[in-house]
Amino acid sequence: MIITDTHTHLYSEAFDEDRNEAVQKAIDLGVNRFFIPAIDSTYTDSMLALEKEFPDHMFLMAGLHPTHVKENFEQELSHVEEMLGKHTYYAIGEIGIDLYWEKKYLKEQQIAFRKQIQIAKKHKLPIVIHCRDAFDEVFEILEEEKGDDLWGIFHCFTGTYEHAEKAISYNMKLGIGGVVTFKNGKIDTFLNKIDLKHIVLETDSPYLAPTPYRGQRNESAYIINVLEKLAGIHGVPNEEVALLTTGNSKDVFGI
Repeated sequence: MIITDTHTHLYSEAFDEDRNEAVQKAIDLGVNRFFIPAIDSTYTDSMLALEKEFPDHMFLMAGLHPTHVKENFEQELSHVEEMLGKHTYYAIGEIGIDLYWEKKYLKEQQIAFRKQIQIAKKHKLPIVIHCRDAFDEVFEILEEEKGDDLWGIFHCFTGTYEHAEKAISYNMKLGIGGVVTFKNGKIDTFLNKIDLKHIVLETDSPYLAPTPYRGQRNESAYIINVLEKLAGIHGVPNEEVALLTTGNSKDVFGI
């Protein structure tokens, strides 16, 4: 059973004490593929070091996280372009709009999101979207940029069934993680209506640990809990969920 974690920040400071052990624990459970989203330029070196340590398992993304979009975002986007010319990346992410914490940089987030979509198209790469309290704003830009050259993952999907259908219409897979196990997560009430061909698994570790680890540091090994919950929702064996979602990840990332 090969499982793919399509979104995990294993380079995060949260893993500084036991990173190799956390990775090996996941590998031992069948998690063989880890896709690593970027935050900003300050994490580039630690991402490259993680890939060097586990070259057969780690697949990096380049991008500027919306909550890190500030006055210097143009400089950060130049760094993204520079790294794309130096190294192999498998997606532009995570990118998008986040209005949960503040709306001060909404305009800059919109510009950065659009520019990074265009960078992805230029390099023929998928995008990985971060959306928090910003479905309308994200969908507005996706509507303007939609086409055969736009595809990817709607990471940490927490919207409604209608949001899910709309995201899928823009060639996006739904990234399903720990929220599906939460009592108040709500997405478990309609995911049975979403064909598994539209779904990929993720953890977003070290964030959003699934039940029964909620409130603790999340890690890629806990993707098993997400997989089991999804298998229960769809009434299929765990192995089928692993097979289909890993296949979906290959369709997105091309590897």
